[in-house]
Amino acid sequence: MNGIKGIPSTLVKSFVGPPPIYRRRKFWVGIGMAGISGGAIAFGLGWQALEETLPESTEDVLTYIRDETITVKAADGTILQQIGPATHDNLKIWEIPDRLKQAFISIEDQRFENHSGLDYQGIIRAAFSNLLARDVVEGGSTITQQLARIVYFDQQQTLGRKLKEMRMAQKIEQDLEKDQILERYLNLVYLGSGAYGVADAAWVYFSKPVTELTLPEMATLAALPPAPSEYSPFINRKIAQDRRNVVLRRMQKNGYITEGEADAAIATPLRTKRSNPKRLDRQASYFTEYIQQELPKYVPADVLGKKGLIVETTLNPQWQMAAEAAVAETIETYGKYQRFEQAALVAIDPRNGQIKAMVGGKEFFDQQFNRVTQAQRQPGSTFKTFVYTTAIAAGFSPYQSYEDAPFVVDGYEPKNYSEKFRGWTSIRDALTHSVNIVAVKTLIKVGWDPVVEIAEKMGIKSTLNKTYSLALGASEVNLLELTSAYGTLATQGVHVQPHGIRRILDRQGKVIYREQIQRERAIDEDTAAIMTWMLRNVVTSGTGGNAQLRDRAVAGKTGTSDEARDLWFIGYIPQLVTGVWLGNDDNQPTWGASSTAAITWHEFMEEAVENMRAEDFPDRPDKLDGREGTIEAKPIEPKKTYTKKSNTTNQTSSRSRRRSRSTSTYNSRSTSRSTSRSYSPRRSSSSRSSGGSSRSNTRSQPQPAPARSSRRQAPVRNTAPSNPPPRRSAPAPKPASPAPAPAQPAAVSAPPVERNTVPAPVAPPPAPPASRKAAPEPAPAAPAPAPAPVTAPPASEE
Repeated sequence: MNGIKGIPSTLVKSFVGPPPIYRRRKFWVGIGMAGISGGAIAFGLGWQALEETLPESTEDVLTYIRDETITVKAADGTILQQIGPATHDNLKIWEIPDRLKQAFISIEDQRFENHSGLDYQGIIRAAFSNLLARDVVEGGSTITQQLARIVYFDQQQTLGRKLKEMRMAQKIEQDLEKDQILERYLNLVYLGSGAYGVADAAWVYFSKPVTELTLPEMATLAALPPAPSEYSPFINRKIAQDRRNVVLRRMQKNGYITEGEADAAIATPLRTKRSNPKRLDRQASYFTEYIQQELPKYVPADVLGKKGLIVETTLNPQWQMAAEAAVAETIETYGKYQRFEQAALVAIDPRNGQIKAMVGGKEFFDQQFNRVTQAQRQPGSTFKTFVYTTAIAAGFSPYQSYEDAPFVVDGYEPKNYSEKFRGWTSIRDALTHSVNIVAVKTLIKVGWDPVVEIAEKMGIKSTLNKTYSLALGASEVNLLELTSAYGTLATQGVHVQPHGIRRILDRQGKVIYREQIQRERAIDEDTAAIMTWMLRNVVTSGTGGNAQLRDRAVAGKTGTSDEARDLWFIGYIPQLVTGVWLGNDDNQPTWGASSTAAITWHEFMEEAVENMRAEDFPDRPDKLDGREGTIEAKPIEPKKTYTKKSNTTNQTSSRSRRRSRSTSTYNSRSTSRSTSRSYSPRRSSSSRSSGGSSRSNTRSQPQPAPARSSRRQAPVRNTAPSNPPPRRSAPAPKPASPAPAPAQPAAVSAPPVERNTVPAPVAPPPAPPASRKAAPEPAPAAPAPAPAPVTAPPASEE
């Protein structure tokens, strides 16, 4: 053996061979290096894959909005309505009390100021604390990790989600300041009972703002994030109080409060004062409902389905409150005895089309039917504005006159509301005093097509029927379009579509819609200025006297449909146009007057213009006669027209003497009727002064109506808001055929007294239900007297 041992190792290796490779040191070193390299490669690939699944930017943290939410804001940023799990009150970091911030940091992330998104010491400390307490008394996630989870991830308990959360927290720390991170966390964290963020939680649990919270109350809120339901004082007061005390001791340990302060706070009983989340409150309900109906026009269906939107609207909250107060006061003061149950008001900035106030009815929660946008009603005399605007645009003078006398055209006989006739009357005076017959004669001279075209250019979207009673407002429109169309006159003939949305932001804060204000010229500036001058006269000397404002000029027009079913006033100043409607959803007649609508308008506008600089309307052009028109009139060629004999230009018919409607016009000349009426006059020129000081003493105030006669048929009540055709009155007895009337003066343009013409190629459409058409008869020979028409009530009574 000793000899064998003495054999050289090289000789031995030549016989036995080298050792196995797995026994070699280099083998194992190589394996180790390969493993490390492979692991590094695998880790690198895994990390790269993880990075690819993360958002590239952290900007969403500052703009994040939860899915399934819609927040509707007023023009000043006030929240009008929230749908879904949204934070109502977002606070800036300096608006949050220091001790409230310290309470959350103490219990959720003690090293918040020192780490870079991940707190490894905190993770180990939380694990030991929870193990010793046999409960979750401390979380391992930092505030930054929790914020990343809220904004980017769900609540799934998986390793993949946790790794993504940790990496995203690091990225957030790299891009944002600590104050930004803490601010967003405290505004987004869910704290139970429907409260998102500390401001909402302070209201839900204690009915107070965060600035009024006590130290124990702050600790109660800070205790909620790990398990809002379990730690809620509404569910288990003892558990909530114990958890609160843990927060207080942690604040003491971290040096935020003294031992004495902690002891005093712990000794304080846990008291709450519950309130509903503010996000469930709703303001301007008719307007916000309108906004929701408009959203599909501006937002793609897939985006709208996910929601997570902020809608910035045009509404002025102060004006909205004034509008709601004016409508409520009108219904309470006048509704009962004037027999109307509903009122609506809309105000628009005519320069940009922005809707500034909208009240669609008396009570939204009783009925969501919006009478500003959904109710189609006859506009009455407010439509005369479009007839006269067309005439002025065609070159007619405001002093163009027509005879106001009993008149029949193709069997249709318009009536003045007062049943009186003024003789030869200019279109300016006819508008001021709302003379129906002159409006119809003007329509015949300018034609249906030009009137319809001008009305549509000015903003009317509803169908306008080409009938003679179109001049008196027989075609139905809604309050929004009618008000917007009047705004065209306020802006010197330029129309802007009315709208309620300024901007829409998605859940990342990206603007996906911005209002696009498109101004279109509807009429020339001179026509608009002349019409404004004429409509100012309506307010200072005519039927719109109740709308006068103290410190500025107003232009506008009253309107009343058949049997006072609809009471209107549409008026404007250069900066604001406002429309008011009063009536009943079932179309029942009222006992009211359009002067009440003018009062409502005045009450709202007095508040709206309080801090608004007074602006003058543009000057009226000096040349009124002989102007060249900007459009071409297309006169109607009726089959048959004639003027009935009238003994005086102030004739009162027997039907007028039988009228007992309390809304009838009366003035100083009609003393025989003054004892049977207690309402304010519709015509204000003879009963009031146009001056501001005297107006306050003489302004018409409608009074309770006297008992009405039984001649009116019992109306049929409909169950749903609708606008059926007005009820027809029974035809009057057929009077004797009148003798041919004398010829009209040639110097003034007016329809001939009696004219038989060749029938037009296309017969005019029939008059609407508001005016009954006579049975067709053959036209008489030239010398024979014309047949008497069937008497019909006017489509427009004012």
